[in-house]
Amino acid sequence: MRYKRIRRHLPGRLRRRLLAFEASIEDAVQAFAASLPAGARVLDAGAGEGAYARYFSRQRYVGVDLAVGDPEWDYSRLDAIADLAALPFPDGCFQACLNLVTLEHVREPVTVLSEIARVLAPGGRLLLVAPQEWEIHQAPHDYYRFTRYGLAYLIERAGLRALSIEAAGGFFQLLARRLLNALQFFRGPWFAVAAVLAAPLALVLPWLDRLDRERHFTLGYICIAAKS
Repeated sequence: MRYKRIRRHLPGRLRRRLLAFEASIEDAVQAFAASLPAGARVLDAGAGEGAYARYFSRQRYVGVDLAVGDPEWDYSRLDAIADLAALPFPDGCFQACLNLVTLEHVREPVTVLSEIARVLAPGGRLLLVAPQEWEIHQAPHDYYRFTRYGLAYLIERAGLRALSIEAAGGFFQLLARRLLNALQFFRGPWFAVAAVLAAPLALVLPWLDRLDRERHFTLGYICIAAKS
């Protein structure tokens, strides 16, 4: 399902309700940007089309990507096309870094996180978002899914310190997303029937997420890490 296309046509509140994972990421990015001082150098490692650049108008945003993900994306606004496992920047030159739903697309996650740690200045922070329950996407460059414990291990191995690792929703939010995923299997009039059945449930189910206290079922995690 092409969530980017859906996002364009849904009203704001409905979009945030149905695409809650994406909304959580946007909220995290906005809060992260607001916490940074003006003029801080920010690396978006795995920037894609640079969709989050607008949040860093006060900072010096640098978008980097290998540009092999989605063939429909426009990579022309990137500041550099580079392998995240070998970033073309000197040590300690960024005060902050983003790595958003990108870690699953790199073959050596520890190497990439170590490179991010290398280019972060002491005290620099990383906003990392990674999936746990997600469909295959950007094939064939889709290699991993992560638990909170795996992310904590990778962050530590890279020489960073995890400040927070939070699940982006629980079981019922995941179930709501799977109902939307199911729509891709229907065509013609059957799509309309399936949408009428699935959409109301997808809107209601997230209200039950408070029942899932442990959140072992989740679409992914939003993490903040820091360089000592």
